[in-house]
Amino acid sequence: MTVSHSKTTRRATLAGLALGLVGALVPQGALAQAWPAARPITLLNPFPAGGGTDAFARPLAAELDKQLNQRVIIDNRGGAGGTLGASLAARMTPDGYTFFVGAAHHTIAPAIYPKLEYDLEKDFVPIAVIAMPPQVVSLSPKALPNVKSLKDFIAHAKANPGKINFGSSGNGSTHHIAGEMFKMLAGVDLVHVPYRGAGPALQDLVSGKIDVMFDGLGSSAPQIQGGNLLGLAVASEVRNAAIPDVPTAEEAGLKGYVVSTWYGVWAIKGTPPDVIEKMTAEIRKALASDEIKTIWANNGSAIPSIYRDDFAKFISSEIQKWGKVAREAKVTVSN
Repeated sequence: MTVSHSKTTRRATLAGLALGLVGALVPQGALAQAWPAARPITLLNPFPAGGGTDAFARPLAAELDKQLNQRVIIDNRGGAGGTLGASLAARMTPDGYTFFVGAAHHTIAPAIYPKLEYDLEKDFVPIAVIAMPPQVVSLSPKALPNVKSLKDFIAHAKANPGKINFGSSGNGSTHHIAGEMFKMLAGVDLVHVPYRGAGPALQDLVSGKIDVMFDGLGSSAPQIQGGNLLGLAVASEVRNAAIPDVPTAEEAGLKGYVVSTWYGVWAIKGTPPDVIEKMTAEIRKALASDEIKTIWANNGSAIPSIYRDDFAKFISSEIQKWGKVAREAKVTVSN
């Protein structure tokens, strides 16, 4: 028995070495052609479940799952305005089975964090912008039952300086910067309450633990539609079809308050080029599907068409734009 087992072990070892040698001799491009193999694909979301990123990343993952006939899962890793998850993603093995789903927040972070453990433009490869919903001023009727309009809110805030709070998905997030912009334009003193993500902040807003959020429409629209939140104004130039009864900020009496957010997908630097090309094509196909179009419309977002090189240019311009806003608002965060 001992001799037989030894022979079997040697045969298995030699077979394994032979397979490893074959794999080493096959060009990387040929191996990439087999993607995706029988392994789950992970979209790392650097925010907790229930926020704006989830509102778009989860339906996209479900559509990709169907197209690829392969499991596509969301891995939520929230904290520090999305920078902790981004740092984690940057260190992942670039084997084509982990992608990063980030947001406009990540183009704000370089201006306000003194030190980041990743570089958005160097450690990731841009694939696609997947959604671009506007921000909306969302108020908790439980916290401020007598406020019925944006003018009411501004008047109430001016009469109670430093007593009204607004939640965000974290320091330096678009929610935070949008709130700072609102404060400057409206001339009010609001207290910022950062959370580990938009999901937990939204829960507290609905329950009345915080007063208002300057939220992305993707996460607030269902709550406004359901009557759990009051939409005071959409921060866009035209009304949004998802919440047509909510006026624009200018219609509501606040000029110049135009803020939108966006969400995108990146590959980890070093991911095989063939895999990146295939994932780009799959995302483009998913965004063209009727199911995604319907979900995006309900979440207040058009279907973007910003891919690869155009996405890279867009990121650079966003870093410059938000850096200017952050400096003017004097927003900084200690690591």
